[in-house]
Amino acid sequence: MAAVAPALGTPEQIAKYEPVIGLEVHVQLGTNTKIFCSCPNEFGSAPNTNVCPVCLGMPGALPVLNHHAVELAIQASYALHCEVRNKSIFARKNYFYPDLPKGYQISQFDKPLSEFGWVDIVLEDGSAKRIGITRIHMEDDAGKNTHDGYKDSDTYSYVDLNRCGSPLTEIVSEPDMRSSEEAFQYLTELKLALQFVGVSSCDMEKGHLRCDANVSVRLKGTEPFGTKVEIKNLNSFRFLRQAIDFEIARQVGVLESGGRILQETRLYNADLGETFGMRSKEQAHDYRYFPEPDLVPLQISEEWKARVKAAMPELPANMRKRFIQDYGLKKYDAEVLTATRAVAEFYEAAAAASGDPKLAANWVTSDLFGLLKADGKEIEESPVTGERLGELVALVAKGELTGKLAKEVLPKMFTTGDSARAIMEREGLKAMNDTGEIERIIDQIVAANPKQVEQYKGGKTTVIGFFVGQVMKASRGQANPATVTEILSKKLA
Repeated sequence: MAAVAPALGTPEQIAKYEPVIGLEVHVQLGTNTKIFCSCPNEFGSAPNTNVCPVCLGMPGALPVLNHHAVELAIQASYALHCEVRNKSIFARKNYFYPDLPKGYQISQFDKPLSEFGWVDIVLEDGSAKRIGITRIHMEDDAGKNTHDGYKDSDTYSYVDLNRCGSPLTEIVSEPDMRSSEEAFQYLTELKLALQFVGVSSCDMEKGHLRCDANVSVRLKGTEPFGTKVEIKNLNSFRFLRQAIDFEIARQVGVLESGGRILQETRLYNADLGETFGMRSKEQAHDYRYFPEPDLVPLQISEEWKARVKAAMPELPANMRKRFIQDYGLKKYDAEVLTATRAVAEFYEAAAAASGDPKLAANWVTSDLFGLLKADGKEIEESPVTGERLGELVALVAKGELTGKLAKEVLPKMFTTGDSARAIMEREGLKAMNDTGEIERIIDQIVAANPKQVEQYKGGKTTVIGFFVGQVMKASRGQANPATVTEILSKKLA
């Protein structure tokens, strides 16, 4: 008779415990070739085509370290505020699995690439917290087992070794997180920083970012950690939150029913919303680490570190603060405009050319984003450059174009690639600054609508919006709405 799993902890029971969470994040570095050989480091090739004797683990094949992979790993370290060691050592991590043809993984153990970093996060309630990073080390990736998609998948699993030898950094956090929300925000900020620097695309669908969560619980007020359970291969941010929340409830349920937590590796079943046991969890000594005999220690000079650090771009967290402080943007707009490095650089160019950063932010996040979405384009593909959009915004800010006319001009810029001024001159689109002409139009509108005039004079002042709309229509959007409103207020008084 199958054992019945303990019930999950109730909200009241869960409230008695404090979760302790750490994340191990594997990030595939964006190199053209693999870490120890010249095979292509690319996704989507036919199975087992991007392989050679080195990544297949053939006898006598020797690894050669990819310089670019090291450079990207150093950049990742600085993006996460880590201290890069002058000397790090590769080691063999020994274990057997079908997708690991060498029978070991080349990794780093007691002397990793970098240590002692941190990521600052902001929670939904506005509070801030710093999450420590224990270490970042380099390693080669394993292949991939495929358990479905073939006609005989009910009998066989297939192994694709194309991913073997792809360069990875493993980023190990301190056990500083106390909720699934903190884990979510940490992973979000980490991913954004690495994308900004250009270390990796961090595309989870392609396996470029994979996350394991270490979760335990302890009674509030107690110091010792509980028994840690590792949840492997969480491949989406949503599943990360769901898996952690379930695991917390499961562990509390076990403890409250008098059971004990087993140190094990578990997987998350997204269809059921549950974790399930995969295998007992190994200790480090179970991997029989020893120095990789075919690779010399990795020496990173102070000159190399200084050169990488000097070339680092501004990090997104700093950029968000600057946009809020220097440009007066709201927190939400600053977050949207730093969602990717390309968006941030586009906005910076628009803001500089416009002379009005807040107005430029509105045009980027609303009008331009709308056109890009409708056309299925990313901002890197925008036919309108940041400088050109800034020029359009400057024309609005100076009163040479009304907002309504500018909304007509931008789609034409998007279609033709022409500047705003060229389109204005070609089509005769410019703001009407002749107050005499505006008054003439207003007089005609007022005379044609005596009923609305009486309503306004009777106290229904909102009717002025009707008159403004009629004037804007008659002027083809060229009249300045503020000027129209001012003149109407005087004439209707």
